[in-house]
Amino acid sequence: MTDKIEHKTTFCRICEPLCGMIATVEDGKLVALRPDKEHPLSSGFACQKGIAFTEVVNDPDRVTTPLRRTVTGFEQVTWEEAMADIATRLSSVLRDHGSGAVGWYFGNPGAFSHAHVFSALGFIKGLGRRTHFFTASSQDTNSRLMASQLLYGTPISVPIPDLYRTDLLVVMGANPVVSHGSFLTAPRIKDSMHDIVRRGGRVVVIDPRRSETAAQFEWRGIVPDTDAHLLLSLLQVMFSEGLVDAGQIDAQADGLEWLRGLAAPFTPEAAQAHTGIEPDVVRGLARDLVATPRAAIYGRLGTCAGRYGTLTSYLIDVVNLVAGNLDKPGGSVFGSLGLPGQRWVNMAMGALLRRNYRRKRSRIGGFRSVIGSEPAALLAKEILTPGERQIRALFVSAGNPVLSVPNGGELEDALESVELSVALDFYLTETTSHCDYVLPVTTMYERDDFPLTFQAFQATPFRQATEAVVAPVGQARQEAEIVGDLMRRLSSHSPVFRTVAATATLLKRFGVEPSLRLLADGIIRVIDGGNRFGLRRGGLTFGRLTRSHPHGKVLASELRTGVLKQAVGYPRGRIQLVHHDIAEQIAMLFGGAHPEAFPLRMIGMREPRSENSWMHNSPLLMRGDRRQHGLISVDDAADLNIGDGEEVQVSSPYGQITLPVTVTKDIMPGVIALPHGWGHKGTGGWRLANQAGGANVNQLTSSDPVDVESLSGMAWLTGVPVRVDAL
Repeated sequence: MTDKIEHKTTFCRICEPLCGMIATVEDGKLVALRPDKEHPLSSGFACQKGIAFTEVVNDPDRVTTPLRRTVTGFEQVTWEEAMADIATRLSSVLRDHGSGAVGWYFGNPGAFSHAHVFSALGFIKGLGRRTHFFTASSQDTNSRLMASQLLYGTPISVPIPDLYRTDLLVVMGANPVVSHGSFLTAPRIKDSMHDIVRRGGRVVVIDPRRSETAAQFEWRGIVPDTDAHLLLSLLQVMFSEGLVDAGQIDAQADGLEWLRGLAAPFTPEAAQAHTGIEPDVVRGLARDLVATPRAAIYGRLGTCAGRYGTLTSYLIDVVNLVAGNLDKPGGSVFGSLGLPGQRWVNMAMGALLRRNYRRKRSRIGGFRSVIGSEPAALLAKEILTPGERQIRALFVSAGNPVLSVPNGGELEDALESVELSVALDFYLTETTSHCDYVLPVTTMYERDDFPLTFQAFQATPFRQATEAVVAPVGQARQEAEIVGDLMRRLSSHSPVFRTVAATATLLKRFGVEPSLRLLADGIIRVIDGGNRFGLRRGGLTFGRLTRSHPHGKVLASELRTGVLKQAVGYPRGRIQLVHHDIAEQIAMLFGGAHPEAFPLRMIGMREPRSENSWMHNSPLLMRGDRRQHGLISVDDAADLNIGDGEEVQVSSPYGQITLPVTVTKDIMPGVIALPHGWGHKGTGGWRLANQAGGANVNQLTSSDPVDVESLSGMAWLTGVPVRVDAL
């Protein structure tokens, strides 16, 4: 008998390029993944993580049945047993303590599933206004979103470099050769950066480390967490040398003279004492950014996760504006869903989120609400601190916060104290192993999908949707299905849940099966390229994408410019430069000294074969002598008598870890780079990851509210003062 073999077109959802993939399915089982040569953007490229994902889908360590924790370990239970007990215990928490006693932590992979996003938000917000919502964004993106909220009045307007038309790309705190782009959906991004050079342009990488990206282009080393000094000095040069077209900027923004005054003290000579970058280099870069007709600065995690992440993200956009490169071809431009009345949508969304930012404060630390969430660095304290709204029931989906938030040991202790903890995951991890229940969920190839989160960050306007490639493995269910079941069981506690149930019943009467796919289909229909519910002949729907355009459809060859007024959420459609909080942050740059007892600075680093904490159980990615190691400069190694490959102790004011280091010339003296996502301890069920072990670098970071970035609630993860000692 011949096996049934199918080759199904789909796309990867590990990271933001969303590369096209071909899945080979044999008798209903995923047996291989390969790059899609017909994908119009990725054109046959996929990284090793994407190829290896077959091993995740079929991992023998994967959780495929509901698990309940007992005093002797985890036991398998039926879905009905698990859901009934969870609903009963959650009902008790709600009855005794109200909705403020319930929290949800939403990890990074959740953003790659529209159904996961909508269901998690619908559940936690539907329970009541006092619930707690934490996301991985407060480890990597909130400061960028907050900068947009200040400048444009809405956090969802985030400019990206016009990659295919720019002639000067300045990359700060990003390593796109490894990350493949973030807040920038551009398959084959390395090739696109080389194309800039081939057409006579430049790519300049500003980073404390000669990263994989910096090694291929122009590298300028910078002292960690001093990006704000550099950006202010670029502004100072532009203003002092008369390079600024004030009339052009005044037509777009309010507050140019205020900005000029703030930048005045930051001469290149003054900034050099902080950044280590020579004044002539700063002046040359400032002049080039103005003189090059198509230029853009792009910043990512390294510019977001420091002491001044919001200020730095704000200044990146401001330098692009002042240099005349914002909303211009080849500059820093705005993507868009192309919703009808996009301007009014941005105004309404911006007004709502700005109001929440002003009015909502976290219980611990009094942090303001950014995109409806609280700082995840404070999750443990929200569990452990008695009082009103103390978290007593916690849901964790697609996340491993014990390894990704500061002071993971504190969170481990906290998880043991809650009355109910439920994980939606497909592994027993350092976090989920502390939960009362682990509910098995589908991988990306076991669900249909439309990557809604990333539509506005596409360097080329593009649409692609996918059907599920294989049926769920074992008893795995989609997060939306699990949440929907809980909503039905808890309908007596929430008028929102009752309304959802009533709406579903009504739709069924008209022959419509309610689902979040239906919502995604509606979004596809109304945004650019959609069929507008039959008003646009040949327009896209979810079904038309999967049937007629399985490799995706390019909507336009380039992004539109001249759309600033549509992107701005303020009523007058103008950028607002003047913010008291920004002035306060700039004033803080003059204070504080690096502690003498911790002379080095720690930065993070991405690895080509890691994706945060969740792909260390793949044999293909862990082949060879695969273990965590830091990077330290040859000068520091000589001073400390440390040899290549030796283990060292790294200490900060907040904790210490031990790991081996590689000695290199590709990092600035005074800096140690440590990859995150390691520290697997054997408490979970992923055996290969546990064997790899490693150290949790976030043990070196602080969960004290004073060390959380005040404007955005971002964790402080880069530029952390450390000491390195030979063992």
